[in-house]
Amino acid sequence: MEDIAHSPRTAAPRAEADGTAVAAFVLGLLGLFFFNVVLGPFAIGLAATALIRGTARRGRALLGLALGAADLVVMAVLVATHHGIAWSLGS
Repeated sequence: MEDIAHSPRTAAPRAEADGTAVAAFVLGLLGLFFFNVVLGPFAIGLAATALIRGTARRGRALLGLALGAADLVVMAVLVATHHGIAWSLGS
């Protein structure tokens, strides 16, 4: 009987899901500093997609999900405190 976990038919989707998990993590991390209004939702979407597809990098996908949510929190704090979504380095 063929081993389903290592068959060529399941290897490609799992590899794509693993790449999606890494992309979610990277976008979530970058979103903390740049374009959080765009990268946060993308990180959340990619992380959810990776988790649904059964990624082997589950921890990375969960970190991407958490960082994407943190991006949106940072955006909400910036909007509430600075009346906009841009970082303010000066006074």
